[in-house]
Amino acid sequence: MTEDDIYRTSTQYRLWSFTPETLAALRATTNASATSSVRASVQSSGKKSPNLKANDGSQTHDSSLRQDEECAVVDCLTVEEEQKLATAVQYLKRFYLTNSPMTYHPKRIMPTAVFLAMKTEDNFHYVKSFAEKLPNITTEEILAPEFLLTQGLRFTFDVRHPFHGLEGGFMELMALVNGTGQAAPSIKKSSKQLQDELIEIAAAPGANTKTSTRKEMVSRVQNAHGKAKDILKTSALVTDAYFLYTPSQIWLSALLLADKPLASFYIDTKFPPSSPLKTKLLAILHKCVDLLRSFVSLKPGKEERKELKRIHNKLAKCQNPSKVDLVSAHKAQKRDPSKDGGDGLDETVAKKRKLERENSIKEAEDLFGPALEPQQMGR
Repeated sequence: MTEDDIYRTSTQYRLWSFTPETLAALRATTNASATSSVRASVQSSGKKSPNLKANDGSQTHDSSLRQDEECAVVDCLTVEEEQKLATAVQYLKRFYLTNSPMTYHPKRIMPTAVFLAMKTEDNFHYVKSFAEKLPNITTEEILAPEFLLTQGLRFTFDVRHPFHGLEGGFMELMALVNGTGQAAPSIKKSSKQLQDELIEIAAAPGANTKTSTRKEMVSRVQNAHGKAKDILKTSALVTDAYFLYTPSQIWLSALLLADKPLASFYIDTKFPPSSPLKTKLLAILHKCVDLLRSFVSLKPGKEERKELKRIHNKLAKCQNPSKVDLVSAHKAQKRDPSKDGGDGLDETVAKKRKLERENSIKEAEDLFGPALEPQQMGR
């Protein structure tokens, strides 16, 4: 079984991989559903209803968020959190494929996503100590959306990141530099030939002269590795790269962005020149490169900050009023298991356990008889 076959068995491939068209259609459905839900909730609460309509991007006068505005709200928060936990960022992006910020504000979901990601990534913290590290948040606010979040994730917590692949590629490149690397079996070149050809490749982007020694190439590979890693920590997380491409395609694209001649040489060591698979791969990688390049900066400029402020103000006006207080909703659901299709886990489990204890006692009495009563011994 190849690595591709193994990846195709993962939930990330089966449930969270899309084409650009299906991804856009899913977000359009989510936006329309959220808009209708917010309108119904506002009307039932007796408040004045804003002019809410489903958006296709052409109705800029509408009071509800457009799809691009919903993405901007989520992406803004993922940029703030990307250095903390990449898995949490992907949880948030997956959750908002089928849920709208108009229904659940990202700032209420993000702390829970980080807490859940820390547990799934084997970095567990007690919720009390975790809450103490965050400003203005309680343990109840972290735990209340947890089941809601896991539902949105379809109870799949595995996230395949491109970081490990990049580290493997880096080690292979260093082996090639040191004259110990190997090409694919179909490429009949010795380690020494590959080393000599690598040192002779074109100059790195922005460099005045090309590398001419092994020591200079070591520095170049390390520099490209650092740049590619930064791209994976920013562009790859904030864009839709995880939804559209495999982890291997993402890290190779990041390396192409960091140092195209170096990445091209690495790819050449894996495929013969006439391989149709290589042509197909390069076409995919160039599309991924364009996507990664579309992310501009972690720090938005003046105009971007102004636009984000406008979107957040708009979001505050079209927030679903029945979903604002998640803590109260969570407590009400536990009190009333029939509400919102909830399971009422606390009361149900308690009753079930009490019934099991009573049945166990009854069965013991039927088998062994009632408990023995202490008797007074006569003199």
